[in-house]
Amino acid sequence: DAQTRVHVPEVGDGLCGGSRPGHFDGVSTVVSMLFNLVQPDVACFGEKDYQQLAVIRQMVADLDLGIEIIGLPTQRAQDGLALSSRNAYLNDEERKAALALPRALGEAKRQMEKGGSVEEALTRAGATLIAQGFDPVDYVMLCDAVTLEPMHVLDRPARLLGAAKLGRTRLIDNIAVDPA
Repeated sequence: DAQTRVHVPEVGDGLCGGSRPGHFDGVSTVVSMLFNLVQPDVACFGEKDYQQLAVIRQMVADLDLGIEIIGLPTQRAQDGLALSSRNAYLNDEERKAALALPRALGEAKRQMEKGGSVEEALTRAGATLIAQGFDPVDYVMLCDAVTLEPMHVLDRPARLLGAAKLGRTRLIDNIAVDPA
């Protein structure tokens, strides 16, 4: 019943925050309460939900909490699909089709890192997802690795993020993209 909320607008309002209003306010409020109770020196969060990691990093910096936030690599199944409790909602056919998400992001990364157009790579990735049965594709975006501001040119460390619905399951994934 607490009335106080922690809101990290610039990092938390776009991407998944746009389709889940208030979600990252809840995350940042609960995590800040936990940090207040536990007083950690270090906290580790997975990169699977990269926006959540970015929100927590920004919150810790803004509130000067003095906690080192470590991002841990996304754990993946042997075939490359990011491990997630949401995968349990996929039937066998959808599970196979779900591989299009990490593959499309990987191909877009390769195109961009070879100097290809960011917009063309993003468009192709989105089209690949639609062709594999994802509907809707919420976003496939290249964003600054820290601020999550959209990027149209790969000129600094970035994150390629994607979210799309396959059947009744909304899947998210992301990968690091670095300029050559």
